[in-house]
Amino acid sequence: RGDRFLFDVARQAVLTGLGDTALIAYRQAVLQDVLDQGVAIRQVYAIAVEAIVEERKVYGGFSRTPGSVLSRSVTVLEMFVRELKRLRTIADEQVAGCASRGLTRFFAMLIRELDDDYFVAIEGHLARLRFRHGLLISAELGAGAKGAAYVLRRPWDPRHPWRQRISELAHPSHTLTIPDRDDNGFRALSELKDRGLNLVANALAESTDHILSFFALVRTEIGFYVGCLNLHDQLARQDAPICFPTATDRGQVVLSIGGLYDVCLSLIREQRVVGNDLDGDQRLLIMITGANQGGKSTFLRSLGLAHLMMACGMFVAATSFRASVCDGIFTHFTREEDVSMVSGKLDEELARMSAIAEQISPHALLLCNESFAATNEREGSQIGREIIRAMLDCQVKVCFVTHLFDLAHGFYQEDWDGALFLRAQREVDGQRSYQLVIGEPLPTSYGQDLYAHIFGTAPGAVATEASRVS
Repeated sequence: RGDRFLFDVARQAVLTGLGDTALIAYRQAVLQDVLDQGVAIRQVYAIAVEAIVEERKVYGGFSRTPGSVLSRSVTVLEMFVRELKRLRTIADEQVAGCASRGLTRFFAMLIRELDDDYFVAIEGHLARLRFRHGLLISAELGAGAKGAAYVLRRPWDPRHPWRQRISELAHPSHTLTIPDRDDNGFRALSELKDRGLNLVANALAESTDHILSFFALVRTEIGFYVGCLNLHDQLARQDAPICFPTATDRGQVVLSIGGLYDVCLSLIREQRVVGNDLDGDQRLLIMITGANQGGKSTFLRSLGLAHLMMACGMFVAATSFRASVCDGIFTHFTREEDVSMVSGKLDEELARMSAIAEQISPHALLLCNESFAATNEREGSQIGREIIRAMLDCQVKVCFVTHLFDLAHGFYQEDWDGALFLRAQREVDGQRSYQLVIGEPLPTSYGQDLYAHIFGTAPGAVATEASRVS
């Protein structure tokens, strides 16, 4: 929704998923609470953002003297106290409705740490630090009769009982009045004041930074869930289904999905996107072939996105999703021609696959889209076959979209239980359903359908017409 900060948080969270199923379930439970309490979560996020923004507006001046630091810190803390009270109110209202350990602990922490005694104490300190009755500073004579050990003392309070005030007034005192035009005297007095305020100013500045870092952490943590709320609201407006996936341990080969669709495609289209069903348990290899423009690449993207969303504790764009966690998701998609390349396209594809091979590990997921189609079918199939076998030997799950019939059909003929073959559907009239079905690879991708769509006639008809004219 145009929030650059939320974008950065989402990118960081989605691309650094978890491999622990218990932690994934922990985050999912928090997100379920967030979806139920969306208004309150947005309020918490708004409070954190407002506190950070308002802190930046408090001008501290060009001088960094203890007096200026103290004055700015008091102003900032007074503003922070107001925001902390708002957080405490939300926590009181929402804690009873939480079911997840994470959100319950968060609200309970706010209630425990931001109790009434805390606010009474901090407001009392801030009121005294305004020094409306002047400063009381003690000092000692050091070497060379110079001042040392400056300490700010609790100021005299006119509200003290009369007997205590008489006792305080009984102590001998001396008064020094600086003339109005004595600049050096005022400068010396200011230096004495800053020495007395130095320790307090530093302590208060640290307290300000501590609370500011708390708001920054809340903004980041809650920001991820606000991003999830934004996505949920957008999909709900399109009546697009979502579900909380079931994550299994990486050692298992599990993939069972229902109604899986490309969530990014759904965000840029007004109509509902077609979903796919799949039972790929115990299948290390999924080979996808079939008609051009039939939804093969879209399915590949949807599968990768679902794994990313599951790993970071999000819901996924499907009616059901159950899969084993992956030690990394790697993609090898065809790229557009690059005129700046100093080598051939096949060379570039092999270089990228080599980089993947150096980083990939067992139980990872490799998604390939039209890989090695830059050469002829025989060579491309041989290259793809060697790479796929190497990945499968290392227990890497491979999902491969290809038009190389020799490659796909060669694996199909082996009749291996660990492979699943899907084919993009084509209706009798040439229309695409954008759904994948289990099926044997075919030697055609129905390129004539695209030709007829673009040129308005089948290629055979053009050839016949040309012969008749000649």
